[in-house]
Amino acid sequence: MPDFEQANLLGLAVALGIGLLIGTERERRKGKGSARHAAGIRTFSIAALLGAISTQMGGVTLLAIALLLTGALAVVAYLRTREQDPGLTTEIALLLTCLLGGMATHDMLLAAGTGVALTVLLAGRQRIHQFVRAVLSERELHDIILFAAAALIILPLAPDRYMGPFEAINPHAVARLIVLVMGVSALGYIATRILGPRYGLPLAGFAGGFISSTAVIFSMGLLASRQPDQTTPAVAGAVLSSIATIIQLALIIMLIQPDLLTLLAQPLALGGAAAVLYALLFLFITRKAPALSEAHHADMGRAIELKTALGFALIVSAILILSAGLHTWLGASGIMLSALASGLADAHSTAASVASLVASQKMTASAAVWPILAGLTTNSIMKAIVAYKANGTGYAMRIVPGLALVIGVIWLSAGLQ
Repeated sequence: MPDFEQANLLGLAVALGIGLLIGTERERRKGKGSARHAAGIRTFSIAALLGAISTQMGGVTLLAIALLLTGALAVVAYLRTREQDPGLTTEIALLLTCLLGGMATHDMLLAAGTGVALTVLLAGRQRIHQFVRAVLSERELHDIILFAAAALIILPLAPDRYMGPFEAINPHAVARLIVLVMGVSALGYIATRILGPRYGLPLAGFAGGFISSTAVIFSMGLLASRQPDQTTPAVAGAVLSSIATIIQLALIIMLIQPDLLTLLAQPLALGGAAAVLYALLFLFITRKAPALSEAHHADMGRAIELKTALGFALIVSAILILSAGLHTWLGASGIMLSALASGLADAHSTAASVASLVASQKMTASAAVWPILAGLTTNSIMKAIVAYKANGTGYAMRIVPGLALVIGVIWLSAGLQ
């Protein structure tokens, strides 16, 4: 059998599967008697096959005709049942099923995934309505819309090139940083609501650290400023984010130059262990953090603070401009100076660049250890500055000892090794 015939048959099979899946869910909600919906499992299956066959025989033109026909029938069905059910869910789903049938002939994976997503939306009607009406507050809904606008509109439109003083600022990277801060803040908010502050904040801090440990420290500081009674679990989450930084650092080095990781494995492992012990100290202090009452939920603040995210991005941008200016004025006076400057923004980029020099045999593995540790140190200094800006001296004095402990252990282990 020719390949194109096999592809056509497979497309028809996927289209039929989509129609059966969606139709099965609609059949269970079809109802009985004269008020029942017109479309059930057979109608949805036929609509999906109609879309697939139309696309195979006549392309987009015939598919458009099939969609118009399906839409006309959906309008007739709606006019017949609108008094009992004024909603348009079934009619719109029928039209989309026909369109997915046509898509299945060209992109089976996307069509099948969309069909599953549509079925989940249809089947979760009651849960979704309950969540939106009873669980999600008006303020939280606004925060979701704000985050979606930043992530789906502003971030893709931001230019991905360096500009500004010393060409140090990448608008896309700055926008990504703002979205990360907003996301980490929302993650901590959600985890606190679900698990309570004792477990939610540390878990959110550790998970967010894989995105940006600096952003986590900033976001946790903001949360602690709004709710002083949650300062200790927020500090635990901030410190645990440093473990994610160390794990990422080790993975990057391992992927670029595994031999270099053998020299850094012990220092990084001991530094991570120190971070865990320091975080456990704060977890021990908050043995019985109170459960969040309904009144407390109202005082949790906002899940997303756009102004504070913008302020954080301004701080990082200012430091990037300063480090780029120093590099321009002083010149490339060595790898160590570059590592110290780049570490202010990101310890991982420093490790990647140095590991690449080792991989290209421009530097020995033993000599590469120190620039990587220097970048990690200046990155910790950056975190200390961010902690102070987020919530003042009290919060910073809880974060800085943990950062100093981790860096001290790493340097001491590397020096003894």
